[in-house]
Amino acid sequence: MNILITGAAGFVGSHLVDLFLKHNHHVWGVDNLLTGDERNLQAAKHDSKFTFIQADVNQDPAQYFPADFLTHSQSLDLILHFASPASPPLYQKYPVETYLVNSFGTHQLLNWVKNNQPSAKFLFASTSEVYGNPTVHPQPESYWGNVNPNGIRACYDESKRLGETICGVHARDFGLDVRIVRIFNTYGPRMNLYDGRVIPNFIRQALANEPLTIYGDGTQTRSYCYVDDLVRGIYDFSTLPGLNNQTINLGNDRELNTFQTAELIWSIVHPGEPLKFVLQPLPQDDPTVRRPDLSKANNWLNYSPLVSAEAGWLKTVTYFRELL
Repeated sequence: MNILITGAAGFVGSHLVDLFLKHNHHVWGVDNLLTGDERNLQAAKHDSKFTFIQADVNQDPAQYFPADFLTHSQSLDLILHFASPASPPLYQKYPVETYLVNSFGTHQLLNWVKNNQPSAKFLFASTSEVYGNPTVHPQPESYWGNVNPNGIRACYDESKRLGETICGVHARDFGLDVRIVRIFNTYGPRMNLYDGRVIPNFIRQALANEPLTIYGDGTQTRSYCYVDDLVRGIYDFSTLPGLNNQTINLGNDRELNTFQTAELIWSIVHPGEPLKFVLQPLPQDDPTVRRPDLSKANNWLNYSPLVSAEAGWLKTVTYFRELL
């Protein structure tokens, strides 16, 4: 197949590039490198089946897909739209870029698909953040969410929700095969060590022998998925027939509170030593619970996470240790 992946130099996007190349597909990767890192594509760039295009997805795709693009690539079978800052510090640093790429960028891509490649599948990377601070737990795909539309996180949360709306319009009104994956907290190699999310924060502080910063009272929960499990589920969801116009949760449904997470990561870096930590106020609109209902993924994809938190964090600690 011929695959286009936006956000290809990002954390999840680059792992998807590698997985599709491993399965012998031809991959075009688009990234403006606002938060992506071209070093994540080092292996891919040695593969003749990979082409990198540095471009902004908010542009008209005709600008980075010239008229002869389809002549060279024959046709696109699948577009995976993963371009967006994804960590709270980064999307709060780039709020305009974030809400544009998830809304207008999604519209631009789908409009291009409608006019040029209407038979192609389109997968939109949504997020568990569309559930906001949930009042239903765990969160099924049928839950509409509890999001503050004017909060500090809304540039991401609400633009992902609008992106889903745009996907629905193009599926219903224009007959495109559009699929939405709601991604829960994911970690692993190629994360930005300084991107502000809890796992890289804890690992960076532990490796520096600094107290781990715990926000709130430490009882808020998350469910952490190792990146290999996530991209395996995305691969299956995006390529299997008969799943058009569906929305699905992907992640890991093992739920841990922040203190448990800190203790486990500290024990990997400093085995046998008591946890060192400091408490800070909980950020605005930070969800208090988060766990996916994976029933649809189990039933449709035979999906279940394979990598335990302990094994995944050990791999991630090893990766970050080599960077420092």
